[in-house]
Amino acid sequence: MLRKASYKLRITRREALYVHDEPDHALMLVELEGEPIEYTPGVAGEFVSRRCVNFHDRTKGAGSMQGYAITNFQYGSVYSRFKGDRDGKSKTTNGTWETYKGTGKLSGIKGNGDFKVTAGKAKNEFILNMEGKYEL
Repeated sequence: MLRKASYKLRITRREALYVHDEPDHALMLVELEGEPIEYTPGVAGEFVSRRCVNFHDRTKGAGSMQGYAITNFQYGSVYSRFKGDRDGKSKTTNGTWETYKGTGKLSGIKGNGDFKVTAGKAKNEFILNMEGKYEL
């Protein structure tokens, strides 16, 4: 089944360590929580919460990232991992995601797809647009 969703994400915690091998090279661990902007309930019911933890390796605002997301719904949860790259000029991150675990009505879920993250209107706010296919 093809699905699309959009979420507003807010940073709840960020830790950065500078590498000092070249200007503005940092490793960051970031925690975000989100809420749907565009979402149609599926077999697991209404959205409850979304939390993700990301690791970034950036130089001057560009670089790779990877992480994990847990999205909880009324009748189950889905666990995903993702990876992508951020363009420092456009401040846009593009990447891929895949599920690795599900609970409740999402038990046995298999899925993957693409995502794009752009800056939101407020500080420490981002917009996640994702699409992909999944099967139960």
